[in-house]
Amino acid sequence: MKYIKDKLKNLLFRLLTISLRSAVKEQKLQDINLKLKKIVPSLKDQYSSFVIEGDYLNTKVYAQHAFQVQLTLEAINLLDKNQLKSVLVDIGDSSGTHITYLESLVNNIDALSVNSDPLAVKKIKEKGLNAFQSRAENLHLHEDFNKEIDIMISFEMLEHLKNPIEFLEVMAKESQCNKFVITVPLVKKSRVALDKLDNMSGPQAFNPEVTHIFELSPKHWDKLFKFSGWKIVHKQEYYQYPKLNPFRFSKFLWKKFDFEGFYGVVLEKDDTYSSQYQDY
Repeated sequence: MKYIKDKLKNLLFRLLTISLRSAVKEQKLQDINLKLKKIVPSLKDQYSSFVIEGDYLNTKVYAQHAFQVQLTLEAINLLDKNQLKSVLVDIGDSSGTHITYLESLVNNIDALSVNSDPLAVKKIKEKGLNAFQSRAENLHLHEDFNKEIDIMISFEMLEHLKNPIEFLEVMAKESQCNKFVITVPLVKKSRVALDKLDNMSGPQAFNPEVTHIFELSPKHWDKLFKFSGWKIVHKQEYYQYPKLNPFRFSKFLWKKFDFEGFYGVVLEKDDTYSSQYQDY
């Protein structure tokens, strides 16, 4: 029985890997995907709680990074071209990987990474990058936080926060950020995740890095952005399966075992609607 289960598991991962490669090609992410692999040849230290290894996970994470970096480059292109340097802050950076990508692809980046996990901060500093430890919600209170920021990026971080609205609102009010790039898991139906609680028979510690709290649809995230003092200047959906070839059937596998894809936005400050809320 175990032999059969292992065979089926390996077949599933092969199918998902083929799906990912087809999706990258279809969404024209091949070139940047290859560039990222040359800049950072290994993703083994990407996370503190588990290791990226094997064909499936490497294909999946590099493809996801290609989407995130492409979105960030689009935001950078919207900045003032006359600036000598652009200040960029990666909120929730787990290893310095995205900063390494961007410093190689863009010449005028002055980057800073932030994470609440001391192990992540240690890894980033060991690479010679600037980083400090802080919860995202308390970032504006930290002495090392430069409020004059050109661009902030945050990839798959909002779904881990207890109060994403508070974080978004504080960043809108307390930073001088020009652009904010955010990606989150793509789901069609919003839900409270906290899947760890479903499998617990009693008290058990669990890591914020692998714990999703709120998983919202793009429509609902868009409402929260507007409510929190932001407007969307660009939005994009990335799918982990192709839509134009037979492997589009893998959509159902992704929905069951992971996510269909990821949703990304480039935000600018706009308090048109948030200022009208009569807070108590």
